[in-house]
Amino acid sequence: MLHKVLFDAVSGQAARLLSSEKGIPAPELEKRLKALLQSALAKLDVVSREEFETQQVVLLRTRERLEALEQRVTELEQRKQPPSA
Repeated sequence: MLHKVLFDAVSGQAARLLSSEKGIPAPELEKRLKALLQSALAKLDVVSREEFETQQVVLLRTRERLEALEQRVTELEQRKQPPSA
């Protein structure tokens, strides 16, 4: 719900900037829109692409380690069990 309110507010502000009668020069308009979007994104619970990719690598390594540990536990459990007679 908060996201919809935020997007509605951002789109309203962007529409006011774009329909301004002042004739804002393109570089200034781009600067203002960029600031507006950065402000809106800062309010959302998002991460940068770089942080996301870093966490993907960490997760992959953790999964690999977990699988290796599970394999090791299985081997140790099999070694510990007495032979079937």
